[in-house]
Amino acid sequence: MSTKPGRSTYSLDAESVRILEKLAQHWKVSKSEGLRRAIRIAAMERETESGTALDALDQLQSSLRLRKVDLAAWEQEARSERYAAARRLVSETP
Repeated sequence: MSTKPGRSTYSLDAESVRILEKLAQHWKVSKSEGLRRAIRIAAMERETESGTALDALDQLQSSLRLRKVDLAAWEQEARSERYAAARRLVSETP
């Protein structure tokens, strides 16, 4: 499958040019290929960012709402379990 390359002109600051040149040199490719790779890497990282801890918390909260979990009762139960565990630890300490 052949695709016609898209041509664009971009202005980069001096630091970005230096970084691009170092990446291209490290990868032993042209600056154009280095830029393409950097774009692909950034895109892949962006896709994996959707799995952040905040997203996980949002999913958890949504699932709890859908299941109609009584959060006040869950909180009380969790607190009771922690206190019981702490009491066991204290009583086992010599």
